[in-house]
Amino acid sequence: MSRKSSTALRAAPHATPEERAALGKEARRRAPRSGHAVYEPSPDRPDPLKILEAQSATRVPELVPLRYGRMTESPFRFYRGAAAIMASDLAATPRSGFTAQLCGDAHLLNFRLLASPERRLMFDINDFDETLPGPWEWDVKRLSASFVIAARANGFDDAERDRIVRHTVRSYREAMIGFAAMRTIDVWYAKIDEDRLESLAADRLHEGGRKSLARALGKARGRDSLQAFDKLTETVGGRPVIAADPPLLVPVGDLLPDVERHALERRFRSLVKRYGSTLASDRRTLLSDYRLADVARKVVGVGSVGTRCWIFLLLGRDDRDPLFLQAKEADTSVLAAHVGASAYRNQGERVVSGQRLMQATSDIFLGWERVDGIDGRKRDFYVRQLRDWKGIALPETMSPRRMRAFGELCGVTLARAHARSGDRIAIAAYLGGGDSFDRALATFAEAYADQNERDHRALVDSVAAGRLPAERPPTA
Repeated sequence: MSRKSSTALRAAPHATPEERAALGKEARRRAPRSGHAVYEPSPDRPDPLKILEAQSATRVPELVPLRYGRMTESPFRFYRGAAAIMASDLAATPRSGFTAQLCGDAHLLNFRLLASPERRLMFDINDFDETLPGPWEWDVKRLSASFVIAARANGFDDAERDRIVRHTVRSYREAMIGFAAMRTIDVWYAKIDEDRLESLAADRLHEGGRKSLARALGKARGRDSLQAFDKLTETVGGRPVIAADPPLLVPVGDLLPDVERHALERRFRSLVKRYGSTLASDRRTLLSDYRLADVARKVVGVGSVGTRCWIFLLLGRDDRDPLFLQAKEADTSVLAAHVGASAYRNQGERVVSGQRLMQATSDIFLGWERVDGIDGRKRDFYVRQLRDWKGIALPETMSPRRMRAFGELCGVTLARAHARSGDRIAIAAYLGGGDSFDRALATFAEAYADQNERDHRALVDSVAAGRLPAERPPTA
């Protein structure tokens, strides 16, 4: 497969496992696994800052400096906001020819603890803003490079970083081989819940690591709508409202004059009602038991800063029965320019469909809608709970051993997500039982981490020269 080919390889309908495996092995001739080690910036590589500026042109203008401010803080923070830059770079790298539903932004902080509808903690991918079908290698490469960048920030040496990436990719490869041997429906039932997490920790971590996991599980259970209610609201005139914390959290009443505010509030009420049609019927009934009490604009993440994101405070049986929903703007995926447009006309539906396809289980309030903005533009949104037992990793606190274990966990999780939509048998056969692909990605990840540092420095220099505006909020 040539470096720039976009042709996807597919087995004939209902091909045998042997035929699918043969297709995977044949792909090694066109795209040798060792070839994935190579990263060389193209002579006509687009200016990474122009890519960022093109994204910023469609965002809330007063929030763009916050985005640049966050991205200047460190190479890892830059990387989190640079999915579009890396997508452009990955488009020129070798491909096996097999596709899967991609996360599109599979860096290590987008793997975290989440709640299942059955109120069990799960470990899964969290962010799907960029999801699209594409070359499965791209997610693995973005994940691998993120570990090198995080490990450099921790001062880990070359050998430690190499082991972390190799273990991450080996975990992906071996998990994919395991999924290739499973019944199709069993792949869809596969998951990593808290029992599996504790079992993995017992095998891979010392007592300190196991205690750290137990604390993380406990903390995640406390991050729900009640905790958000206590943290994000205040009582005004005898009723709960969202408390202002500008510029990170701004109630709609502080953004617009009364007439425009009332018009926008009507649109939000309509959004909540209409988005319910994208939920299962039982969940629409649940949603109907809540009423919208307040709305605020929220700044989220690093790469997402400047996109339109609103949080809704809904109340159920009384004023102490809160539900927080987050409506986040969904724009065209950064992958689309390189793999083709989404099959979905609504970008919110693209995000939701990709999330449902890749996650073992998804938020019961996950849905989408299109809204007319006060500026007359139609915008797509996806909606989910703001907080539902979420727990995020803290790579800066990890030892090499813990980061290696976390990488293994991310690897198997990503393999499960890809195995649902990609040809797991062909991909497993392509990867094989040896460590050729593991070693190649360890080399690629180091080279791309170098590129990321150069791009980060270019942003820092541009901000220092006054070309781009940057502002750092009190908290991030």
